[in-house]
Amino acid sequence: MPVVDTTTGPIEGREKDGTLLFAGVPYAAPPIGSLRFKAAQPHEVWSEVRPAKRFGPAAPQTPTGGMTASTSVRWDEDCLTLNVCTPAADTGRRPVLLWIHGGGYRTGQGAIPWYSGTRFAQQGNIVVVSINYRMGAFGFTDLSGFGSEYATSGANGLLDQIVALRWVRDNIERFGGDPGKVTIAGESAGGFAVATLLASPEAKGLFRGAIPQSGGAHHTLPKAAGEFCTEHLMAELDVESPEALTEVDAQRLLDAQNKVSDEIGEGFRSLENFGVAVSAFYPVQGNAVVPKDPLVAIAEGASGGIPVMTGSNQDETTLWGYGDVSEETLARAAATYGAEALLKTYRHTRPHATPADLMIALTTDHMFRIPAVRLVEARLAADAASDNWMYWFCWKSRAFEGRLGATHALEIPFVFDNLDKAGVDIFVGPGERPQPLADVMHQHWISFITDLNPAWAPYTLDERSVMRYDDVSEVVLDPDGEERIAWAGVR
Repeated sequence: MPVVDTTTGPIEGREKDGTLLFAGVPYAAPPIGSLRFKAAQPHEVWSEVRPAKRFGPAAPQTPTGGMTASTSVRWDEDCLTLNVCTPAADTGRRPVLLWIHGGGYRTGQGAIPWYSGTRFAQQGNIVVVSINYRMGAFGFTDLSGFGSEYATSGANGLLDQIVALRWVRDNIERFGGDPGKVTIAGESAGGFAVATLLASPEAKGLFRGAIPQSGGAHHTLPKAAGEFCTEHLMAELDVESPEALTEVDAQRLLDAQNKVSDEIGEGFRSLENFGVAVSAFYPVQGNAVVPKDPLVAIAEGASGGIPVMTGSNQDETTLWGYGDVSEETLARAAATYGAEALLKTYRHTRPHATPADLMIALTTDHMFRIPAVRLVEARLAADAASDNWMYWFCWKSRAFEGRLGATHALEIPFVFDNLDKAGVDIFVGPGERPQPLADVMHQHWISFITDLNPAWAPYTLDERSVMRYDDVSEVVLDPDGEERIAWAGVR
């Protein structure tokens, strides 16, 4: 069995599908006990060979269903581990992909089969790293007001990711990778994280390319909003100090997190008073990890010199579903965004759309497509010569009589070339496997990770070139441009 000597000690992996897998590798000390709400600390060194053949437990979370998560999750507060899939543990100095899982900053893990890096290793000669990190109240409760030892507490989940990147910098050459050729990528909350890391001074120099999938730089909380969430959490648990909060049972803390999140609302009630429309227990601004609004920092040049490939799916929000949507419900949703005028535009551009169709279009653009555009255009505002590429995933699932369309997260098994993994067929639907599209997308991701260029025209303000992925994939110019323009001034 393969053994690699890391900076903290030797680990033994295993062969899997013609590649080498090292799973459940600790990249930091367990964030337990007094470390629960503190910055990740170095792991103790070991001398005996440590088995690295089984994925580590997920971060604490409430089990959910979904496309990439089972309803049964093995979790533990001792969760700061990563997984390395490599063609060979040699001196190959291969490009590296570090993948950050999604799940709304509440659920998920790096071990999900859809994220298997085997085919990137086999077909692209790429080393793939997937990680776990603290989420929800464990990763984003802002206790900074209680002392300097909690200074990063509102962004510890992101800091975990940065610590994992530092581990990659210090160790990946031993696994056949090149620490100077790291690309970070992630989907949904993983995409939010990637975009936020573009703006973080703590992450500077740790990666050379970024792929935020269905995730822009807009999912962080102003400090006052983070403190608001913390106050409600501590009141719910009837504690008055970080020390008392540290002693709360993990399951009880999860239950309180979920109750407080429901009471506060998913960003469209209490938190909107802070000028944001995201969930409770998201990364908090005003610390060394997230000094300011990431989109503002990016517009000021924070991500300079890092090529970015980003995009979204055509029907993202069908994953959550809206059922039968009345005209009144649609109007209320548009009013929530302050976007009554937007609805008029969408009625004009989609004259045959039902209220449900319009709801999906509006919410998809609000949550995913427009933030991706704004991320790229903020980068272009800082540097008109910055390297940016955009994609638009439009292949429609055949499942559930076609109701999902090009739903949220559906692009993941195409990107990883994992259409044969468990559960994918349920969401792809009946019929012939769409392998030709997976071949195209997988190769584009390989090209970007390897050469920082996915091999289509970059996005510029003059042409707005976008790769549209479908049974026939092609570059289109400014798709749904009239709707894009209508979002100007709408947050």
